[in-house]
Amino acid sequence: MTSEIHRDAWGIPHLRAPGVRALAHAQGLVTARDRAWQLEVERHRAQGTSAAFLGAGALDWDRFARRARLADTARRCFDALRERDAETADWVRAYVDGVNEGLRPTAEFRRAGLAPGRWEPWTPLAVWLSAHILFAGFPAKLWREEAARRLGPEAVGLFAADGPATAGSNGWLVAGERTTTGRALLAGDPHRFIEDPGVYQQIRLACDEFDVVGLAVPGVPGIAHFGHAGTVAWAITNAMADYQDLYRERLRRTGAGVEALGPDGRWHRAGRHTEHVEVAGEDPVEVEIIETARGPVVAGGPEGLDDGTPLALSLRHPPRVTHDLGFSALLPLLRARRVADVDRALDAWAEPVNVVQAADTEGGLLHRVAGRVPVRAAANRTGLVPAWEPGYEWTGWHEPPRAGLVDGVAVMANQRGLAAALGTEFAPPHRADRIRDLLAARRRWSAADMPAVHRDTHLASAAALLDHLAALDGLGPNAEALRARLLRWDRRMDAGSRDAALYAAVRTALVRRLAAHEAFAALASPPAYPDVFQPWLALTPRIGFALEHLLRTEELYGVDRPALVRAALEEVAAAPPAGTWGDTHRLAPWRALPYATDGEPGLSGDHDCVLCTSAVPGVTDRAARGPAARYVWDLARRDHSLWVVPFGADGTPGSPHHRDQLPLWLKGDLVPVVTDWDRLTKESDV
Repeated sequence: MTSEIHRDAWGIPHLRAPGVRALAHAQGLVTARDRAWQLEVERHRAQGTSAAFLGAGALDWDRFARRARLADTARRCFDALRERDAETADWVRAYVDGVNEGLRPTAEFRRAGLAPGRWEPWTPLAVWLSAHILFAGFPAKLWREEAARRLGPEAVGLFAADGPATAGSNGWLVAGERTTTGRALLAGDPHRFIEDPGVYQQIRLACDEFDVVGLAVPGVPGIAHFGHAGTVAWAITNAMADYQDLYRERLRRTGAGVEALGPDGRWHRAGRHTEHVEVAGEDPVEVEIIETARGPVVAGGPEGLDDGTPLALSLRHPPRVTHDLGFSALLPLLRARRVADVDRALDAWAEPVNVVQAADTEGGLLHRVAGRVPVRAAANRTGLVPAWEPGYEWTGWHEPPRAGLVDGVAVMANQRGLAAALGTEFAPPHRADRIRDLLAARRRWSAADMPAVHRDTHLASAAALLDHLAALDGLGPNAEALRARLLRWDRRMDAGSRDAALYAAVRTALVRRLAAHEAFAALASPPAYPDVFQPWLALTPRIGFALEHLLRTEELYGVDRPALVRAALEEVAAAPPAGTWGDTHRLAPWRALPYATDGEPGLSGDHDCVLCTSAVPGVTDRAARGPAARYVWDLARRDHSLWVVPFGADGTPGSPHHRDQLPLWLKGDLVPVVTDWDRLTKESDV
């Protein structure tokens, strides 16, 4: 039997091959055919070479990728994989062979003046690491450090992500006792930056050992995060664990290079070399690469930051220490037949740290954390720690927590819960609480019922601002009318809602007034950290996402919050926005090379809704983050399962399946998972 590529009505590839190696080759080949430009961009980003064709706007990322040694870490992880798991290493290599065979130049290549490059066996590992190196948000430690130093330790809690998290995903497991079929359902939606092409690829992988449908990451073989193997299915969300440390380093130059002061009180030779980053239309930029015993230096150096601040920071994270990304879990996941198989496979998982849910057709259920979190001092998890003092070393690995279901349901939405002992900041409880409430409202659920949960737009976090509005008196007539309208509002952030637009306008006005208040002036200008870290350090977004905490805390540095709320209300009442929430809350996908469109659509939802389409309050209503996919896995009948992505299966602009799922995604609808080969169109043998 040769490998075969089939397609369903949405252009989703269904691959059938005689064995796992041939299947990996076919997966690489079809991904290269469908996503050639995306693969090229991701390969360059992982290597820190994207500025060579994207220009100076990509330089900050390339500089970070070089200093953090992403490509070198991927090489080391692949070399270690060959030693301990030759089968998986060969499987990855087969995928890479398929990518190299399938890559062809598209219009984007011609626009960029670029030819497809060659993938190496370690490239998929580099793509995975590049996609997740900032996933755990270690730059938040820089913010906490600055907030505590400039405003006091209490500021850390006020701005904590328990109130303002922008990251997040939803996932829920409903046991058979709560479904119409008697077998479990898994559903959810991973929230990431919305990219075009999308970060998830709908695919089916079938061979003599398994038949799995799921969401793959283009450039990486297998199905790591969301899969349905017929008798067992699994899904994940970000555990919000803290497993990356930033060490303050004391560095000095010597005639032989650079030395770093260690916890033993002695100076030790640090690795040092220079690299040149090519920049389209400009001269190459030299980057100094320094690595201490803790890890690569990602900010500052012997001379400090660019503004002269005497600081050098090294990054320590598990893949650099262990040379393991967890790829040994990928084949066992595909081969899983029961929950116990998924559980064993995920014991090998490393990066990123996830909360996992799984169910099988025999009633087996799983709710656990998977990934590697180091045991170390509590201070490592909250801020910067001194490399030259003892007590901040890693001393082992945490045992992944596990939990059961409550009333036949488990919910994971990045909230403080199962992974609480492993993290510092978590998402607010609103999404998780809302999902539980929605699931409790019906005793029996079917797969077809689940999209109603995905698209829920109730904004519980609006209560803090609305409570302040309710307490105001002595308002002018326009402001009083606006206040009364908002207090009657159903708190749903629907795209067609005028009330949601008015609420968002008042929120924006209040956030901007708070950010301009002298009480927070000390945080307005952070040190000259690398630009790639600046999103974690900007004051206005921090206030926007922390607004609920800032409004509810008993005292806020002497800020007269009622006066600011009054002023924000009066401002909007005097010049209210003309349209609905969807007029300003529009999709803002990232594209390496922009292309002409008819304009991106308006969106329902907000950052604390189950329909989590994240804008940046106080900065923009446009949404760069949202559900990067939606799925419903039915353990009774896999062909009753559902899925959807924001755009389509094909990454080529103008192709029939480039944006054909977008209308469904916008409405909260999903497309059926097809499992009958006779309903598919055979495209080719490979």
